[in-house]
Amino acid sequence: MDELIADLKEQIAEQLKIKNIRPEDIDNDEPLFGAGLGLDSLDVLELIVLLKQKYKLRVTNAEDGPKVFRSVRTMAEYITANRVQTT
Repeated sequence: MDELIADLKEQIAEQLKIKNIRPEDIDNDEPLFGAGLGLDSLDVLELIVLLKQKYKLRVTNAEDGPKVFRSVRTMAEYITANRVQTT
């Protein structure tokens, strides 16, 4: 999961064009919204697109959104729990 978390940090920084923050400066458990990283409602749309394009996943229940997008770690846990395993 460490590799997935590192990849997510890179993708978040790149997709959202976060200034003055390097991916390695984002704490795994730092809140993405509000007082944490400071993302807003438009940024969540970008994260939804990221999940769909990169991981082929959708958050189908709107009530799950705040849990999934709470931090980089919660996003990684959601991806790990819901991606289709190919063997």
